[in-house]
Amino acid sequence: MSMDAMDTHHSDLPMAAMSAELGGIIARFAPSDGDHAVAVPWLTLHRYSQIGDLSCGMSRPSLIIAAQGAKRIIAAGEGYDYDARHFLITSIDLPVMSRITQASVAQPYLCMAMSLDLQLVAALMADMGRPRSESFPIGRPIAVGSLSQRLLDTALRLARLLDHPDEIHVLAPLLEREILFLLLSGEHGRRLGQLAAGETGSSKIARAIDWLKNHYDKPLSIDALSQRLNMSVSSLHHHFKDVTSMSPLQYQKQLRLHEARRMLLGSDGDVGTVALRVGYDSASQFSREYSRLFGAPPLRDILRIRAAVSVR
Repeated sequence: MSMDAMDTHHSDLPMAAMSAELGGIIARFAPSDGDHAVAVPWLTLHRYSQIGDLSCGMSRPSLIIAAQGAKRIIAAGEGYDYDARHFLITSIDLPVMSRITQASVAQPYLCMAMSLDLQLVAALMADMGRPRSESFPIGRPIAVGSLSQRLLDTALRLARLLDHPDEIHVLAPLLEREILFLLLSGEHGRRLGQLAAGETGSSKIARAIDWLKNHYDKPLSIDALSQRLNMSVSSLHHHFKDVTSMSPLQYQKQLRLHEARRMLLGSDGDVGTVALRVGYDSASQFSREYSRLFGAPPLRDILRIRAAVSVR
C-alpha cells in the first residue's frame, strides 16, 4: 500500500494547499462539466465551468465539500451558500434548486459529494456510546458548516485513494467512518444523529418523506399517513413543518412539480400527459402551480433551460 493511502495522521499541510490538491484530483477524475461516478460507490465528483442555474432535483443525505468555486442551494425557500471554506450537509431528501455562484473555465467549480449511510451513522453512534436523541426534530435538515482542517484532510485522503483503486475496498470504509465520526462530533452532529436514531420524531419524518417520494403521484391522506407513522395528525404536521418548512401536502406538491420538470426536460411526454403522470387531474392547475414555483409556464421554462444549456 502507498504511504499516502496508509497515512491516518492529521496533515500539517495548510488548508489552501489541501484544497488545491483536492481540486487537482477532482479535475482529473471529472474532466468535463457534470456529475461523475468514481470507484468509491458512495462518492461522486462534480465540475461546472460557468456561473448559472442548474436543473432542480432532490437533495440526498450527503456531505458536500467544494475544493474550488462556490454554489448556492435553495431548499424550502431558504438559501445555503458554501465554498472551499464551508461544507454543506443534508440529512433528508428535499426538493432543491441550485446555482453555481463562482466558477470559470480556468477555475471551475469542483466538489466531492459523499452519500451518508444513516444505518452506518446509527452503528457508529452506538460505538461512540451516544444516547438516543430527543424525540423532537431540531432545526433544518440542511446546513452549512465551517470546514475544519481535520475534515478536509480526511476528505483529501479519501480522494487520494482514487489513484490507488486496489486499496479502495480496504481503506475507503475506514475513511467513511472517520468522516462520519467527525460530523457526529461537530456542530451538526445532533441533527445527523437524530435521523439515524430509530423511533424519534425526526426519523419518523424521514420515513414520511420516503413514503411520499414513492407515492407522490397518488392522492394523499394525512390521516392514513399519520397512522402509518404512529403519530397524531397534529404531531405529524408540527414535526414535518419543523424539519422541511412545508406541510406534507406542500412537500408532495413540490415533489410532483420537480419530477414533472425532470420529465419535460427529458422530452418524456407533453404537458398534459406529464401533469397526469405526476398526479394532477387538471392540466391548468398544474401549469399555474408550475409557474408559481419555477417562474414561468412549463413550456417556456423548459425552452429557457435548454437555451441556457446550449450556450454553455
